[in-house]
Amino acid sequence: MTIKTYVSCWLLLAAFLVPCAFGADFKVALVLDKGGRDDKSFNSAAVRGATKAKDELKGLSLKIVEATDDNAFESLLRSFAQRDFDLIISVGVSQADAVKKVSARFSNKHFVIVDAVVEAPNVQSLIFQEHEGSFLVGAIAGTMTKTGKIGFIGGMDIPLIRRFELGYGAGAKHVNPKAKLISNFVGVTSDAWNNPAKAKELAVSQYGQGADIVFAAAGASNSGLFDAAEEQKKFAIGVDSNQNWIKPGYILTSMLKRIDKAVFDACSDDLKGGFNGGVKRFGLADQGVDFSVDEHNETILPREVRARAEKLKAEIVSGKIKVPDYYQKKK
Repeated sequence: MTIKTYVSCWLLLAAFLVPCAFGADFKVALVLDKGGRDDKSFNSAAVRGATKAKDELKGLSLKIVEATDDNAFESLLRSFAQRDFDLIISVGVSQADAVKKVSARFSNKHFVIVDAVVEAPNVQSLIFQEHEGSFLVGAIAGTMTKTGKIGFIGGMDIPLIRRFELGYGAGAKHVNPKAKLISNFVGVTSDAWNNPAKAKELAVSQYGQGADIVFAAAGASNSGLFDAAEEQKKFAIGVDSNQNWIKPGYILTSMLKRIDKAVFDACSDDLKGGFNGGVKRFGLADQGVDFSVDEHNETILPREVRARAEKLKAEIVSGKIKVPDYYQKKK
């Protein structure tokens, strides 16, 4: 065999081998809940993380779908598994049953679920310590309230959102034992994540009862709170994503959940062959939750209040402060 023939054969072999090793797409599916990709909150954060993975990780392709009905989750997940998607990411506790069923049938596929635990070797569950972040924004509200009354609006009345509520109230009471919490939920079905009119109605009622700061953990419904805060000239607190920009001057801060980073890391790890089933937790210690400060709220959130919140954060991380957890309370 001549050198020229040898080189030609090597190049031909490489043409077949290289695409198999490096050129074939690693296919990721992201299934959102009924709040939709533009909820400026929970789903939007997941979309940011997955889109960043598509843009920055070579060889990764992405498909994003929104479920219009809870009954669609199982069929969507099954369809992606049948179409040879490598990683299927489900956003929201409402998808837990569907992930459990489909992951059992397609044991060779990798699944990720945000905010719920599904115990299976091919499922990674991303869990956030939202009660810790809620404690901090509760402490901010408890420090800054002038009426001694603060509000909380939950989306769907489920243990996850009760966890926000409990942490928020505990933070307020920690700094202001006389603070009173007014609490309501938008609903008991998944429609609660996308009902801003109802959230606005609840917010107006809470402001009318004397609350001057209201925190909502309600997905796309949060926009109703923000409209009420602007109309009533009161403060609101956002959730999940940094929502300070939506109504500058009226959103005191936002309780951050770094869903974007967790989703990006899940894509990156699996692409590199580092997928691990089980539970991954994100809290204050690793900046998985936090409160937000930027150009939109730095003038309304005093430095001394921020400093106090940072001190409380350090005490939570060190174990000096034990934040009550609704999940533990239920046991």
